[in-house]
Amino acid sequence: MQSEPSEAPSALFEADAAEPLMLRRPCPPDFAGLVTDIVGYREGGQRLDASVEMASLVVPLVISFGGAFEIGLGRAPTPDDRFASFTSGLFPGHVLINSDGAAECIQVNFTPTGARRFFGLPMHEISRRMVSLDELGDSRIGALRRRLGDERSWPRRLDLVIDFVRTRLTGNPTSDTAVRWAYERLLRTDGKIRIARLASDIGWSRKHLVERFRDEIGLGPKSVARIARFNAALALARQGGEGWADIAAACGYADQAHLAREFREFSGVTPAAASLGHPAAAR
Repeated sequence: MQSEPSEAPSALFEADAAEPLMLRRPCPPDFAGLVTDIVGYREGGQRLDASVEMASLVVPLVISFGGAFEIGLGRAPTPDDRFASFTSGLFPGHVLINSDGAAECIQVNFTPTGARRFFGLPMHEISRRMVSLDELGDSRIGALRRRLGDERSWPRRLDLVIDFVRTRLTGNPTSDTAVRWAYERLLRTDGKIRIARLASDIGWSRKHLVERFRDEIGLGPKSVARIARFNAALALARQGGEGWADIAAACGYADQAHLAREFREFSGVTPAAASLGHPAAAR
């Protein structure tokens, strides 16, 4: 979740369960390119109300031993949209989150290629939707959830998760080399390379590239390029010193109006509000 309580020394995680806390564990070197970060999260009474997760190229796995979240993809959630332990593939839009302040969980953030390797599923099966742990039907993750709930030490919980993730990543096949190369090139160019050029450089048809992306990444390369371009524009805006028209031109948008439409879709707010990190979207 993006609403982050202040980080604290790990000893505090066993001292006062009433306090909202976050423990972020750096990823081991062998997770490079597969996992971006692993976070222990406890709300301690701090509720989320229409908190926004902007569009990203991260696939989360949330393992919960506390309260559930209400999560809506591209819309305000309802009480029917409750999820405790879940994953969700890439979604080309913003996400709105409510909570009751009782959430406790560990979140593993995978890259799309890391998620494909970890779950061993075609990524289009979990993209654009929320998938509960029960629906996923993975008994090993279910057993891990029970162990984490029984464990009281947050650092040891994170150690358990790292060991579990490492075992799964080591035991599963690696992702398609050509798709991984194409995906990384999209990121390096902030989504500005033409999809036809990308396919040609691999020696594939555009249709085949789209099919392989859906299987390995979850979305087609055009949607991935749009999200990459949005995040590049957001980063540039947060650096300051550039007007929106200049940012639009630098990031490959047709004009400032095009940028504004993309920001509304991917962040739920105006470009100015997104650049300031406003936590709630317009309803």
